[in-house]
Amino acid sequence: MDLDDAEIARLYAYPESERPWIRTNFVTTIDGAAHGSDGVSGTLGGDADKRVFDVLRSLADVVLVGAGTARDEGYGPADVPIALVSRSLDVPDRLVVPGTVVITSAHAPAGRIAELRATVDVIAVGEGSIDWPAVLDELSSRGWNHVLCEGGPSLHGELIGLDLVDEICLTVAPVLAAGPAPRIAHGDAGVDRPMTLGHAVAARDVLLTRWVRTRA
Repeated sequence: MDLDDAEIARLYAYPESERPWIRTNFVTTIDGAAHGSDGVSGTLGGDADKRVFDVLRSLADVVLVGAGTARDEGYGPADVPIALVSRSLDVPDRLVVPGTVVITSAHAPAGRIAELRATVDVIAVGEGSIDWPAVLDELSSRGWNHVLCEGGPSLHGELIGLDLVDEICLTVAPVLAAGPAPRIAHGDAGVDRPMTLGHAVAARDVLLTRWVRTRA
């Protein structure tokens, strides 16, 4: 099926929500690899995945991404605010620009927080680990309730573990990868979060799916 951008936007429209709604967006191979043989995910899904990626960004209030993923995938400033997650505050230089938000814990190096705050906004909450409910409250106070998380697997796994992921948009690329590539989420402990299929659309050989958290 060939989809235009308006149809993609209809398929992926955010539901009505008075709280931050966390949507995650990933591409995977048929055998579950989170990136291809080149070590990045951006080349996996082809044109169909790139179009979904662009539309999802246009629908989001803020893009949430781990600093390591942003560095590996070559992130730069975008039309939507970028919120970088980093406990060590090792932030890519190209993203240390006005409009970027850095999310970290209150135990992050104080000197580096002060240095970054000269250019970007820093949300530093949580003792040891990041206090994600407090982060979401802060995002909501800015009117950012449409949250799009683009990875990586560690951040995704952390949010899943805290039961904060409302929706997963997953593109399945027509590729077998094998090798050591990670899954789209990993963490210290496994969980069981039931999901309901929103849609599964074949765009030629690429499968575009959307899964929504099942509510009791």
